[in-house]
Amino acid sequence: MGLMKVYSGSEVLALALQERLEEAGVETTKKDNIQSARLGGFGQSDLAVEVFIQETDFAKANPVIEEFRMSL
Repeated sequence: MGLMKVYSGSEVLALALQERLEEAGVETTKKDNIQSARLGGFGQSDLAVEVFIQETDFAKANPVIEEFRMSL
C-alpha cells in the first residue's frame, strides 16, 4: 500500500478536489511545493500543488476524480 498522486496543478483546484474526495470518505494528502520552495528561499513557477490518496481507496475515489475532471 502506498500513496497515489491523483492531481497536480493549481492550489485552488487542488483544494476543490481534496474537498470532494473527503466528502466521499476518501482521505487525502496535499503536498504544496510552491510553499516549500518559498520557505526554502527560491521561487517556483510551476503548478506544483499535488493531491495524493491511498492506493486502496482508488476504486472509491475514481468516480469523484473523473467527475471533477469533466467539470473543468
